[in-house]
Amino acid sequence: MSSQLLYELLGYLASVLIAISLLMRSVFRLRLINLIGAVCFVIYGVLISAYPIAAVNAVIIGINLYYLREMRQAENYFTILQTEHDSSYLHQFLDYYREDIRRFFPSFDYSSTEQHLVWFILRDLVPVGLFTAEPKDSAGLFVHLDYVIPGYRDLQPGRFLYQQAKLFQEQRITHVETIPETEEQRDYVERMGFEPEASEGGEEVYRRSV
Repeated sequence: MSSQLLYELLGYLASVLIAISLLMRSVFRLRLINLIGAVCFVIYGVLISAYPIAAVNAVIIGINLYYLREMRQAENYFTILQTEHDSSYLHQFLDYYREDIRRFFPSFDYSSTEQHLVWFILRDLVPVGLFTAEPKDSAGLFVHLDYVIPGYRDLQPGRFLYQQAKLFQEQRITHVETIPETEEQRDYVERMGFEPEASEGGEEVYRRSV
């Protein structure tokens, strides 16, 4: 394989990475992939002596590194806001994100009662997540929805939620269960510490102590 062909492939790789970065819903992932693409472009520019390309992308690398560092160092303020099951804002939230929710919870259809828990996860006072669950038994909850809006899916809202042992204990809850419908959701609940416990109606039930 000739050096010229290798250089062209590197240029194509850099272009593809930049394009992929623009498809990311998470700002952190966007900047990270964009950073890798810019690094490839710097190398490509130097190899073919296209120094303006290398210089521009070197600046882009610096900008991405700055904002990635800011994101890592930022201390986010998380809190839980308990909401009435028939809240008008809740219904507006569900309507607005309906299509995105269906990507991860294809069969979800909101029909909550007063017995259900409905919590918004706030990040810097912005509602970024919605958690709905109903009593499963005397000390358990079955999770119907654990959804985070685009741009905030860095696992922090979920980790904050499931670390609220006191909040769950106030409801006399010792464990939560769910049945993931998609691979993305299965991967998420496993990262949150859920483990497969049993099969119910041919579907695998995941459980986590709180």
